[in-house]
Amino acid sequence: MRHMIRNVFHSPKFVWGFGIFVFILIFCIVYPLFNPGNPLEMLQVGGFAAPGTYVNVYDTVAADINKEETLKIKFRLPGADEKRLESVLSADDRNTMLKFLAKVGVDTSEVDVEDLDQLLELWEKYFDPTSQPKGITRADWNKYKRINNAINRISSTDRRSVSEKDQDGQMAAVGDFSSIDYVSVDEVANHITLPLGTDNFGRDMLKELVSATLTSVEMGFIAGTVATIIGLLFGLLAGYVGGVLDDIITFITNLFTVIPGFVLLILISFSIGQEQRGVTTVALVIGLTGWTWTARSVRSQVISLRNRDHVNLSKLSGHSLFRIILSDILPYIMSYVVMAFILQVSSGILSEAQLSLLGLGPKSTETPTLGLMMNWSMLYKAHTSGYWWAYFPIILTIAGVSFSLNLMNTGLDQVFNPALRD
Repeated sequence: MRHMIRNVFHSPKFVWGFGIFVFILIFCIVYPLFNPGNPLEMLQVGGFAAPGTYVNVYDTVAADINKEETLKIKFRLPGADEKRLESVLSADDRNTMLKFLAKVGVDTSEVDVEDLDQLLELWEKYFDPTSQPKGITRADWNKYKRINNAINRISSTDRRSVSEKDQDGQMAAVGDFSSIDYVSVDEVANHITLPLGTDNFGRDMLKELVSATLTSVEMGFIAGTVATIIGLLFGLLAGYVGGVLDDIITFITNLFTVIPGFVLLILISFSIGQEQRGVTTVALVIGLTGWTWTARSVRSQVISLRNRDHVNLSKLSGHSLFRIILSDILPYIMSYVVMAFILQVSSGILSEAQLSLLGLGPKSTETPTLGLMMNWSMLYKAHTSGYWWAYFPIILTIAGVSFSLNLMNTGLDQVFNPALRD
């Protein structure tokens, strides 16, 4: 056993696959310790917040005004004003400014929309908010004025004041701040970092993805265990006993093989109903419909072993059927069973994702899975709206888990299959 394990961990493919899989599992187990809470809790009012750090604006202003003066640090950062303007003027706004300049007769052939200084210089020279040029519709003019107002808000003043209502209901200035005033994020009462943004329901994508990965892996292990046990049991009995029992098991296996497994899986899942489809139930259904190829493969392996000398010797010694299978046949196919189990786990994870994409996965109100997250992103058109963070990390996770498991299986095959050894 020790020699076998040593050989397994000398396989580069198995080590890489095992390392990737263990890394994913460890991250998914450790991350909730630093970011606990319900992964389905809705944080954002709306949905699809881009990845980043979000600071509460109200608390930022309060920290700037109400804290001690020593906390209000003054910085003169290079390019700060340019960054403010770039944050206001999107690529569409700059193209809109360029179109206006072209309409009023400016030669824009050598104007670069990325050159903000050049674009602003021409804009200030030719745009007059008090006079609407001929040939420009009211809708376009309102759009130009909005852009101009945004530019003026950024560049017109260096200081801003904050006012609150006093006891008489009148607005009174309580403080002011300038464009070079900064406050540490640690001094802001409320801020949150969302490495993967939020989904369509406004939920933390990373926290949800971590929980979904563990749930999908759990479902894969349940489905893989069920499918491997059923396939191993049927394969051992059919291959060793033979005769009528072999014919019956082969008939059942062929019957399940003729009917496409995924179609059968869809029909069973649909018949169960949404409210009864929990994580364990769906995993069991996947396992109960995915055992056929394991049974066929184990049967063929056992047939090649049942007439070996050591098996015949056990028969002559009067050993029971159970002992012969357990002691003289199973150890010889154990490596193959382990490889079949790994493939069944991978197949179970992919089957859950397929089912959930069709809306036939586990109940969506209890716990997230990778397939459910893909289903939500598809239903709310994240893939057509540019919200890549709502589906791309899920695809990478599914691919990473499946790739690592299949890499482990390939490494084991090279170790145990003499035809593939170097």
